[in-house]
Amino acid sequence: MSSASFLYADGDGFHFMDETTYEQFTFEAEQVGDERGFLKEGVSLQVLKYNGAPVSLQLPQFVELVVTSTELGMRGDTAAGGATKQATLETGLVVRVPLFIKEGERVRVNTQTGEVAGRA
Repeated sequence: MSSASFLYADGDGFHFMDETTYEQFTFEAEQVGDERGFLKEGVSLQVLKYNGAPVSLQLPQFVELVVTSTELGMRGDTAAGGATKQATLETGLVVRVPLFIKEGERVRVNTQTGEVAGRA
């Protein structure tokens, strides 16, 4: 395993840079799969290499992402306790957040469950 940073995504795939050698490599969208929702520029992660070639990614347990859109929480919605609403994050990932979370706020998302662990 070696450390790498996510650089950007384009039509060719998802581009990363090895933090030790500074070599850049690309994964196709199919290789990244659902993990694309957790990738934003600068995220540091682990890369498994086989014979020197990167073969898989291991995300950190939590990533911090900004809420780009969410519904307004209605007064009285919290009476049931633990009420949530849908929110879209800067990567396009859609998650459930507590009613008090507003657009522009940064949240911690568990990359293993896809659940929001609170404000960042």
